[in-house]
Amino acid sequence: MIEEILENTEMEMVEAIENMEKRFTNIRAGRANPAMLDGVMVNYYGVDTPLKQLATISIPEARQLAIKPFDRSSISAIEKGIYEANIGITPNNNGEMIILNIPALTEDTRREYVKQAKGYAEDCRIVLRNIRQDANKAIGKLEVPEDDIKSGEESVQELINKYNKEVDEKFKVKETELMSV
Repeated sequence: MIEEILENTEMEMVEAIENMEKRFTNIRAGRANPAMLDGVMVNYYGVDTPLKQLATISIPEARQLAIKPFDRSSISAIEKGIYEANIGITPNNNGEMIILNIPALTEDTRREYVKQAKGYAEDCRIVLRNIRQDANKAIGKLEVPEDDIKSGEESVQELINKYNKEVDEKFKVKETELMSV
């Protein structure tokens, strides 16, 4: 029974880490990344549609994204969707495709993005602590000897130590990526 709780706890912790990594990809590091456009919704014939479903997104250069719509008549709607998404990049429409030039990051902008990444890492740590608390409560409710409860709680603590360390490592990697010019 304790093993089941530990398995579920570890799965939840892995999900929390994956969620943090997904949020990290939305913080731009001065390089083009199609994931920057994941949240962009386009009003296509009256329906809000994800940009990914309306166009191919490619990276012709390190600081440039090219968006080629499947339906050329949707190009102005895509352009409007990018403006409304407020991602801080102005789209250039050449009639066939939309080009997004990603500006170089200033020192202040880099620091702001590091703060944002730090916030995401802290959110993840909070989620991990909540998962630990839930697991400890579940273990405490079991009708097993006290020694088993104690060892189960120690196993949960080992898990949170492992995943907190992983959060720190992933944050350091993102911080290095953001601060490198």
